[in-house]
Amino acid sequence: MIIDAGELALLLLAGVGAGLVGATAGLASLVSYPALLAAGMPPVVANMTNTVAMLGTTAGAAAGARPELTGQWRRLLPLCLITTAGGACGGLVLLLTPADAFTVVVPWLIGGASLVLMAGPRLRRLAEGTEGSEGTEGSERHGIGPGTGAAAFLVGVYGGYFGAAAGVLMLALLTTVWTQSLARTNAAKNIATGTANLVAAVVFSFTGRVLWPAALAVCLGSVVGSWLGSVLVRYLPATPLRIAIALGGLALAVALAREAFAG
Repeated sequence: MIIDAGELALLLLAGVGAGLVGATAGLASLVSYPALLAAGMPPVVANMTNTVAMLGTTAGAAAGARPELTGQWRRLLPLCLITTAGGACGGLVLLLTPADAFTVVVPWLIGGASLVLMAGPRLRRLAEGTEGSEGTEGSERHGIGPGTGAAAFLVGVYGGYFGAAAGVLMLALLTTVWTQSLARTNAAKNIATGTANLVAAVVFSFTGRVLWPAALAVCLGSVVGSWLGSVLVRYLPATPLRIAIALGGLALAVALAREAFAG
């Protein structure tokens, strides 16, 4: 398949938008995946190409969020190891199963995560109240407990398989179990989902189905967009941003559900 200069320019702009949305809301693929489909790629090829391209989002977000990542690496390392393992499993699932096998489940996952994200602070307060009544400090609040680890692995599997709104899933999880600012949690989310995406991208790179000119165009744009997004989220009010992300996730869930059941 040949991508002309005009399409590459549009994909570069789509990458900037994807990086901006991804770093702030975890919905990068809401922009980049449809752009790749509009360029004429089959869905599975677009999905694999998008997975490789989104490595730029992780790189740009990490560069832009260095202040928010300071002091988080001790708990981020085990989280990233878990999501990396999940991403590897998700990538293998995509290669070994029919392309539409997961489409019915995906909208429910995204919709549920969006609702959890919207209620995250309240759920966290309830959890802290339970812990206080028992006189203990929950491991989930300060690190990676068994429940968080299992959920993060499943998010990694999803990210390696399809990836759209994997950031919403991870942000919903971390917002519920970690007590810190949304900007710091969002920075951690970008790294955790990025490692899951990395291992899947490596797997897809050897399949011969990645359209490299398109992947590079989106990747370069996403580096710029995600860096800007990571800086921007530092100054945005947390509650309206969290609600906007949740509403965006619900909209994506509805769109994917309509597509899945229409097919």
